[in-house]
Amino acid sequence: MRILVLGATGYLGSHIARHLTASGHRVSGLTRSSDRDAALVMEGVRPLRGDLSQLDAVIDMMREHDATIYAAQLMLQEEFDTIAALLKAMDGKLHSFLFTSGTGLLSQRTDGAWSEDSFAEDDPFIPSKYIGYRLVTETMIRQAGTSGSVRAMVVRPPMIWGHGGCGHLRMFYADAVRNSDVAYLGAGLNLYSNVHVDDLAEVYRLALEKGMAGALYHAVAGELNNRMLAEAVARDLGVHAHSVDFAEGVRRWGKFETLIGMATCSRSRSPRTRRELGWTPRHLNILSDVGHPAYRALAGR
Repeated sequence: MRILVLGATGYLGSHIARHLTASGHRVSGLTRSSDRDAALVMEGVRPLRGDLSQLDAVIDMMREHDATIYAAQLMLQEEFDTIAALLKAMDGKLHSFLFTSGTGLLSQRTDGAWSEDSFAEDDPFIPSKYIGYRLVTETMIRQAGTSGSVRAMVVRPPMIWGHGGCGHLRMFYADAVRNSDVAYLGAGLNLYSNVHVDDLAEVYRLALEKGMAGALYHAVAGELNNRMLAEAVARDLGVHAHSVDFAEGVRRWGKFETLIGMATCSRSRSPRTRRELGWTPRHLNILSDVGHPAYRALAGR
């Protein structure tokens, strides 16, 4: 299969491209600079110079491939407009399109408390008021898939970790640099369900090979609350971990990161992914990523 990855030089996109190449697919990646070209070539990925602001060129690239994976990051309205244009251009073409969403969409603000709510792929939920517009984009994509115009699907990952690339763990390590300790909000019992990036890349391959048009796929391997993550990072660095209130959280992490990352609980399950795609994650312990050199470099260790 000829596959185009949009966002191929990012954390998730690069691992998707590498996994698909290793699985025998012919993979191309959108890139904006020569140094990133070289990184793709080293992984056996064909670099295609371009930018999502140049939609006509991207659409031409898509037409040369059997499938497109969207793993880029744009602001919500720009994301919707971009995806709408791509789907319209591919209307009636034999093309598979996978969009990367995220379970921040179904997160609940708990200020550090645990929530018993956990959502499977098609469970009803109240969208996060901060990024709820993403649901509009998801719905448009899934409707395009069910209408038969393009084989479109949505993958909605939880917190992604592995190879020292987890943004949540990076926040804890950076916190230690700025404050000489590691903090969590309130009781620290809130959490995002999580998945290793290599296991997540497998979901994309399986969805391309046998996923259902219009489907939504989660990818969950485990759960661990913020307090336990913070304490593990603190042990790795030999510093103290402790609770802070919301105001101190904003001082440490900024208002948006506090609201979206540290004050929310987002628990999800993936029964449809496991049942329809036959997916079983192999990496189950996020604590195995703690201590990775990429994190320790943030702390000067």
